[in-house]
Amino acid sequence: MDLVVDTPTRTFIEVTEVWVPEGDRLVLGAGNYGGLESFAQASEPVSFGKGEGLPGKAWAEARPVVLKGFEGSYFQRTEAALAAGLTSAVAIPVFAGDTLKAVLVTLCADDEVRTGAIEVWRAKDEALMLDDGYYGAAKHFEWVSKHTHFPRGRGLPGAVWSSETPILMRDLGSGYKFIRSESAGKAGLTTGLGLPVPVPGGATFVLTLLSARGTPIARRFEIWDARAARVGRANEAVLIDGICAREGKLWNEDAPRRATAWQGRIGQVLGNGVPLVAGSSAGLPAGYDSMVALPIHQRGELSHIVAWYN
Repeated sequence: MDLVVDTPTRTFIEVTEVWVPEGDRLVLGAGNYGGLESFAQASEPVSFGKGEGLPGKAWAEARPVVLKGFEGSYFQRTEAALAAGLTSAVAIPVFAGDTLKAVLVTLCADDEVRTGAIEVWRAKDEALMLDDGYYGAAKHFEWVSKHTHFPRGRGLPGAVWSSETPILMRDLGSGYKFIRSESAGKAGLTTGLGLPVPVPGGATFVLTLLSARGTPIARRFEIWDARAARVGRANEAVLIDGICAREGKLWNEDAPRRATAWQGRIGQVLGNGVPLVAGSSAGLPAGYDSMVALPIHQRGELSHIVAWYN
């Protein structure tokens, strides 16, 4: 297992936002902007109707949306984004049945060394095909991904599709379960998190976050199971998988960590079913000062929470 001990100077994702419904518009619920204060200030007063801007598009089309260039696009904060060095974004809608709970937006910067992947896979003709993705400098891996498809149960996206659960995969460059391991190894990709993105209408989407050693998406990943079949009706969640650059393996089968609704950061997401973005170290594991927690709603219940930390 490849662990990163030193704090990286750069991460693959620069900004993370949560846009929540307020009436017939989406307003900024929370955001972690790092040191990009001017972009934060430009974002605070903005709101989006259904179909407006990137968050509104993900809402209206009920699907994850990748936007790899802002100029001349429907993105509404282009000038502020470009001034902050931001060049691309991914919007992930969080639906509970037909109800939109929020839209999680991640924004990235592009340079010659920043490597990673945020991919959206869509089921078509009994296989998952790449709908779109952002890869930074990993151009060869991007090419391989565009020419790869996953039957149910194969590779990280196919395993998520088959199980309908989030999956954490280690050692992407050498793992036989990761179909694109050779090109992943050349790109320096080490850890993969895959999760289902349930949406109204029956379309199947899988989101994958692939983290590289030098410019990681995160240094800590967690998967929490909140299904009643697993934890009973106590409105709790249990940690079923996790990896940390500092602590290594995070879970203990004999004494699993549990979270309770409204207690702690994971508990907040359990309680309200809305994504959480934290930009301070309060309530986070030692050595981390930011966190994203993304809930997954399936079949009328909050089924899982995935979280990543830097």
